[in-house]
Amino acid sequence: MTNPRPVRILGIDPGSRATGYAVLDGSGDSGVVVDLGVIRLAAKLPLTERLSQIYERLTEIVVEHDPDEVVIEEVFSAANVRSALVLGQARGVAVVAAGGTRPVFEYSARAVKKAVVGYGQADKRQVAQMVTTLAKLPEVPAQDAADALALAICHLHSRAITARLRSVGG
Repeated sequence: MTNPRPVRILGIDPGSRATGYAVLDGSGDSGVVVDLGVIRLAAKLPLTERLSQIYERLTEIVVEHDPDEVVIEEVFSAANVRSALVLGQARGVAVVAAGGTRPVFEYSARAVKKAVVGYGQADKRQVAQMVTTLAKLPEVPAQDAADALALAICHLHSRAITARLRSVGG
C-alpha cells in the first residue's frame, strides 16, 4: 500500500497582539514543518490596524505556502467579554485570510492538548515541549507558534484516524 499524497496544513493560533502560524506537510500521522512563526503586533496600534496586519500577513503566508487545509482553535468562553470579542475578530480575520476555497477545521483547546500531549488539561509549556519532540525541532518555538503547530499536528492525527476508519469500514 502506498502512502497517501502529503497534505499541507496551515495551523493558526489567532490573537490580537500575537498570531501564531505553522505550515505542516503530512502523510498519515507524521509531518514535516515547512514554516513556523508569530505575527507580532504592537499593542498601542488600534485594533483595526492590528486586524488588518494579521489579514495581510496571513494572506501572504497562504499565497506562499498554498495549504490544502486550515485549522484554527475553536472559540472558548472567556470571563472577559471584551477579550472574547477581540479574539473572535482575530479568528474571523484568520478564517477570511485562509481564503474561501480551502476547508477550515476547528478543534477545542482541550482536544488539541489531548491529541498532542495525551492530557486535555496540559499546560502551554507541556504542549510546546511535546510539539518540539513530535516535529523534531531543534528548539522549543515561541508559544503562539507552538500552539499553531499543535493545532496542525492535532488535525493531521485526526485525518489519519479518519482515513484508517474509512479503510476498515468501507
